[in-house]
Amino acid sequence: MSKGQKISIPDEVIINKIHLIRGQKVMLDEDLAELYGVETKRLNEQVKRNIDRFPKDFMFLLTKSEFESLKSQNATSNWGGRRKLPTAFTEYGVLMLSSVLNSQTAIQVNIRIIRVYTKLRETLLTHKDILLKLEHLEKKITGHDKDIELIFSALKQLIQQPNPPRKRIGFKVKDEE
Repeated sequence: MSKGQKISIPDEVIINKIHLIRGQKVMLDEDLAELYGVETKRLNEQVKRNIDRFPKDFMFLLTKSEFESLKSQNATSNWGGRRKLPTAFTEYGVLMLSSVLNSQTAIQVNIRIIRVYTKLRETLLTHKDILLKLEHLEKKITGHDKDIELIFSALKQLIQQPNPPRKRIGFKVKDEE
């Protein structure tokens, strides 16, 4: 790949490779290797050679149950033949990968991935604002719901109370003799 040439990976392809594991948005070694155009084994070798660049908040090894859960969520996956559990890279880990995979492809792919992470973050913040506004509205409505319930309850009591017998107001008619 020449320096001026740009990688064209649709956002959806990258988004589909981002998983939520342990409360973090991560990408798996296998998916990253595919995007970079290298073997997973080579990617992991470069990480091991530069392990000081990858603290625990940059990457972690999935547990067997996390991996099984991920496989069941992605029924069309091709993860069947792995001998080792996958490594998950956080956004920081993905950033660091471009420094250990020193190729133009890795740099360009990382730029795309980071832009997608940024878009996701912005979208989440937008949705967070909307959710906060909805929550605020819900609290307002909830307070009114109780008032409305009290009104309906009072109305039902009024409707259900037996009517007291009405006094007849009438005129006595004198018997004519």
